[in-house]
Amino acid sequence: MGYRVFSDSRGVEWQAWDVVPKLTERRALERRVKPAPVVQDRRRPLERRLMHGRRPMLTAGLDAGWLCFEAQQEKRRLTPIPSDWLRCPEGQLEQYCQSAKRAPRPSTSAELIDIANILR
Repeated sequence: MGYRVFSDSRGVEWQAWDVVPKLTERRALERRVKPAPVVQDRRRPLERRLMHGRRPMLTAGLDAGWLCFEAQQEKRRLTPIPSDWLRCPEGQLEQYCQSAKRAPRPSTSAELIDIANILR
């Protein structure tokens, strides 16, 4: 993960870093050779495992990663990640920041924990 700090032309200090989420729930290969026969579910409704809270999901287009820009009052995401962002001049980095889409900030500590778990 790369990281940079820069000030834009208005004097606002931004932090920039790249985010590439892991594919924790996807299989690389299909392990079954033949489709498994469908068996009736023997579990009772109370035995079902339920997930409490919201399950974090990536917005379409973010699955390959994004460049995150964060200032004190604002957060933005740019996708795809520009290949030169780590070594480009600050003026170019500011242009990347300006073209990035605003991103919501998590509002609770539980949401922060969920996001941290995605990025592991």
